[in-house]
Formats: sequence, C-alpha cells, structure tokens
Amino acid sequence: MRRVVRQSKFRHVFGQAVKNDQCYDDIRVSRVTWDSAFCAVNPKFVAIIIEASGGGAFLVLPLHKTGRIDKSYPTVCGHTGPVLDIDWCPHNDQVIASGSEDCTVMVWQIPENGLVTSMSEPVVILEGHSKRVGIITWHPTARNILLSAGCDNQIIIWNVGTGEAMINLEDMHPDVIYNVCWNRNGSLICTACKDKSIRVIDPRKQEIVGEKEKAHEGARPMRAIFLNDGNILTTGFSRMSERQLALWNTQNLEEPMTVNEMDTSNGVLLPFYDPDTNVVYLCGKGDSSIRYFEITDEAPYVHFLNTFASKEPQRGMGYMPKRGLDVNKCEIARFYKLHERKCEPIVMTVPRKSDLFQDDLYPDTAGPDPALEAEEWFEGKNGDPILISLKNGYVPGKNREFKVVKKNALDNKVTKNSENSTWDVKSEAKLEEILKEIRSLKDMISSQEKRIVQLEEQMSKLAI
Repeated sequence: MRRVVRQSKFRHVFGQAVKNDQCYDDIRVSRVTWDSAFCAVNPKFVAIIIEASGGGAFLVLPLHKTGRIDKSYPTVCGHTGPVLDIDWCPHNDQVIASGSEDCTVMVWQIPENGLVTSMSEPVVILEGHSKRVGIITWHPTARNILLSAGCDNQIIIWNVGTGEAMINLEDMHPDVIYNVCWNRNGSLICTACKDKSIRVIDPRKQEIVGEKEKAHEGARPMRAIFLNDGNILTTGFSRMSERQLALWNTQNLEEPMTVNEMDTSNGVLLPFYDPDTNVVYLCGKGDSSIRYFEITDEAPYVHFLNTFASKEPQRGMGYMPKRGLDVNKCEIARFYKLHERKCEPIVMTVPRKSDLFQDDLYPDTAGPDPALEAEEWFEGKNGDPILISLKNGYVPGKNREFKVVKKNALDNKVTKNSENSTWDVKSEAKLEEILKEIRSLKDMISSQEKRIVQLEEQMSKLAI
C-alpha cells in the first residue's frame, strides 16, 4: 500500500517566539524602501539597520544584550546615506560589511565585546559603484572576498584584504538586480533581475552560463538562491499577483521542475535556506508568518511543512548560521524578526524526547574556517566549505585580526585606513621586537629565580 503521509523528520518542526525579556526593545528599525533583510546575525552579534538622521547607521548588539536598548547606545555610522544591506563575514565573527545609498561599501571590525563608542571609521572603504549599493554578500569559502551589486546594474567582486575591485560584471543585467547568491563552493553566482530573468554566472570567466527569461510572469520583485545540489529555488509573482515558489535545474532552465502557488499578497518573499537539512524558510516582507518547505530528490520536490504565524508583521528578518544554534534544545533554525520598534528572536525546534545529541538533525555544518585564500580563488581554485561537528556545541575560536594589506586602489584621497594599512606592516615588525624582548626578560627572570634558590640553600646551610 502507498504511504498516505510522507515520512519526514521535519514534519513536526514548530516555531516559538521568545519571551519579552529576551527581545531587543526600543529600536527604530529603518524605514527605507528597499527589499533587503535589514538584519544580520552570527553566533556573537545581531546587527540591525536603523533610522538615522543625516546619514546611515546600524546597531551591533552582543546576543546577550537583550531588553530595552538605550537611545544613546553606540552605532556604526560612517555612511553618508541610508544603509541598505549588511552581511557578517562567515570567516570572522567580528567583521561586517555594509552597502549604502552613498554608493560605497564599507567593511567594519567590531570590538570583541561589542561597541563602547560609536564607530565612524571603517577598516576599508570600497568605491566603484556609481549608484546606490543595495546588495552585499561574502564568498562562502574564500577569505576576504566580497560581492556587491548596485542600482547601476553592475556586480563588483572585491578582494577586501587589498581593497581592490578584482572582477566587474557589467552589461549582463539591463535593469535593477534584485538579489545575488553564491553556490555552495562559491564557483558560480545566480541573480534575479527586474527584467524577470534569472541568470547563472561564472564570475571568474565573466560569462553567463545559464539564463531563464520570465522565470515568474509577475512584475513584483523576485529572489533566486542556489541549493546544495546546484538547483535554483526562486520566489516571485504570477501574472495574477499570486506569490510563487519554483525549483529549477541549472542544466535545463527551459521549464521549472515544480511551481507552488501560495497566496495573493504583495510582500516580497525572502528565502532562507538550510543546506544541512534542505529546509527552506520563506519570510514575506510585511507578512506576519514564516512558511517552511522541505526540498527532496523525488517529485513534487518541494514539500510544504508548516507555517509559523504571529500577529505582528515583519519589517525584516535575520537568520542565524547553524553553528550559533542550541543543539541541546533540538533547535534547527533561529530567526530575528524585526518589528517597527523591536527585534524578536523566533526559535524553530524539532520535538524530541531524548536529551542525547540528535546527529540526524545536525550533520556536519560549514565552520568558520575558509577553505581558500582570496588569491587562490581569483587564480581559479575552488574549495568546498570546511565542515565542523556540532556534537559538543560550537565553541568559537580566536578570530584572526582583519587587515588591509595595502592602500585602497580605488581611493585617491589619503584616508585613514591607508595609513592604518602601512602602520600594520610596521607594527608587526615592532610587535615581533617587543615579543623577543619579553622572551629574553622571562629567561632572565627564571635564571635569577634559580640563583636566588641556590643562594637561599647556601644561607640555610651556613645558619646550621
């Protein structure tokens, strides 16, 4: 007999908002009309784009800093126009990039315990876009590679370590780019554009390797993301303004593998994908719910799991990487939902009776170590993510100090960060010198201690 109900360990996933005292309160979330998530999270910090007079700013809060956030709490405020997108570096939990209406991308190093005073000096400023920069995304496996896309319809891939624009993808998109997503090992990107096309691009060869026109017929914004197996998942609108979810095989983009019609609402669906469990979460801007689906290899490929519903609409959403979750509570996802004046964590859990580590829910996941250096990737190498086990809970290691090696090639005016970069080289030599001195002092102290012990022994013999 055929099974009536499909078996899945994620069928009973349920979402729960945390208690009020664990929310971040009194935050003036940005009102800028842009369809990004406005929130970025990692195992140490939550960053939220906020309203700021005379420029752009975002808050960076340590995860434990819950409760009411004081109006005088320090911000990251170096942009001269509203901040449109932020993204934490996957290989360093203290480094965050921001894109803004002022046409620049800035990279910031947050102090280990969070901000004490407002920060207006980035580690590096990346200038190359001629219109506002609305999309920022770090390379998943190579260190210090950042992709930015602007309303000038071009994509720039930067080596942040040197401050240089290495790849410039112009003339590929005739209209505004809605989103850009790297594949699992960062060898390809997929984009969704206002001309209703999705494109698969090899950024190093600078060529389009796949394109589907009119992926969704509707005029409202689309999103496209890569899945683990190389397929692409898109969200968009039908001609009748119904929201759709579609799955595409990159080898054959003629017809979608499947299309799910959902509802008629005009909020853009932001997809968040968990490559370990193959579950995708859809958060609509302005919706008050999160829908989640499981992607499998057998038709109909996309299986609806459940909906987390709440009363308040969401202004934005942050998604915690797997290594920041509480494995003891069988937590498989955690979202940071932005309201008008607060940020509310929502925990997704698989109910289990056992207290033991559930290895079927937590396969090895992408860790914080990069598989490649930036130069290796630009030379043509690829590297899959370096995986870590979550069996004993993720313990953060010491982050490498983020350095800019040389003067920003795109910036002619002498900025403070170029001074810093030369200072870094000098300071390393100086540091080595100081360390040598400390070592010699330690040796001297230990030899003096031995001598004192010998003298004390001789004195005690004389006293006898």
